[in-house]
Amino acid sequence: MAHAIETHGLTRRFDGRVAVEGLSLTIEPGTVFGFLGPNGAGKTTTVRMLAALIAPTDGDAIVAGHALGVDDTALRRSVGILTEQPGLYDRLSARQNLRYFARLYDLEPARVDAQVERYLHLLDLWDRRDEPVGTFSKGMRQKLAIARALLHEPTVVFLDEPTAALDPEAARTVRQFVKGLRAEGRTIFLTTHNLPEADELCDSIGIFQRKLLRMGSPGELRAGLFGAGTIVRVVGDAARYVPMARSLAFVRGVHAEGEALTMELDDPDARNPDLVDALKAAGARIRYVERLQHSLEDVYLRLVGGHK
Repeated sequence: MAHAIETHGLTRRFDGRVAVEGLSLTIEPGTVFGFLGPNGAGKTTTVRMLAALIAPTDGDAIVAGHALGVDDTALRRSVGILTEQPGLYDRLSARQNLRYFARLYDLEPARVDAQVERYLHLLDLWDRRDEPVGTFSKGMRQKLAIARALLHEPTVVFLDEPTAALDPEAARTVRQFVKGLRAEGRTIFLTTHNLPEADELCDSIGIFQRKLLRMGSPGELRAGLFGAGTIVRVVGDAARYVPMARSLAFVRGVHAEGEALTMELDDPDARNPDLVDALKAAGARIRYVERLQHSLEDVYLRLVGGHK
């Protein structure tokens, strides 16, 4: 298949209210796509449409090679989904839960026990396999819900806030697991409010608030909104070098604070040597040079804040 997920004008209305408007995007196989937006932006509605749990009002989509609304049964068998609420059975053990859901997935009986054991091991739950899920911590329940979503080996996996409210150790386990899924060639559609996590995991990101506001890699989003730049830390007051820096044709902006000169450059990789030479010629003693790196939070707030 050319794309793991492809949508054209995907729209959903509820009683005249537009929850998702004209969503068009493509997601490549074997990548992690981050879908970021505020609460109520329409992210969960989008996931439910793409997983063929609800129908769109307008538009179309192809997910895992299956056209939405044409072959929804095959589509649902090709995807896994972790919802915001795990939806597990507290009185059943971890192993019993997974066996039950394996039957719902129509997993071949001969494969069930092997798949259950595999994912309980992968998510560090094997030692607790026969304990009631009602005794599990939130982190353990979340990991079990992820195992449930993967039992049938889907090619596309939707993860809705997979590390929400987890302790740091459990969250790290889930992040490493997501990276492992990508290494296996799975496509991960990830919704999260954890922006450093999205920055770490995602190959591409869509900023969404009912509409798709911007899409690209984390680096592309930063460069598109803020450009590129360099921070030079000097000995003494950096402000004395501002006039000289402004005179350089390749410097588009300069800000001094304490011993730090922050400069926007057209091409930092090519121009940093020239910049350092010019500063040294002006008498600057340079402590070190670093890339100006805006956070994904800066990108998110700039885009979402402009569409409220």
